[in-house]
Amino acid sequence: MNTEADPIRVQRAKVADLVSKGMRLGSALYVLSSVIFFAGFMTGFTRTVVVLVVGLIIVGSIFLAPAMVFNYGVKAAERADRNDDW
Repeated sequence: MNTEADPIRVQRAKVADLVSKGMRLGSALYVLSSVIFFAGFMTGFTRTVVVLVVGLIIVGSIFLAPAMVFNYGVKAAERADRNDDW
């Protein structure tokens, strides 16, 4: 039995870890922007509130969009390994 780890699976696990962190960070930034948006809705939108909401959505998208794409890729690669249908 081969006790050495497959280098591709090790790399895929590293990418999956980064994807997980990116999705959590991007989602957290979206939630924070929603909280600030509703706080601004209740108290009145100031320039600061608008800049924060838009900025958080942009930064959240920068983290979340690539993480979602790479998440799909990692899951597809794992599925292909399981089914041996490369």
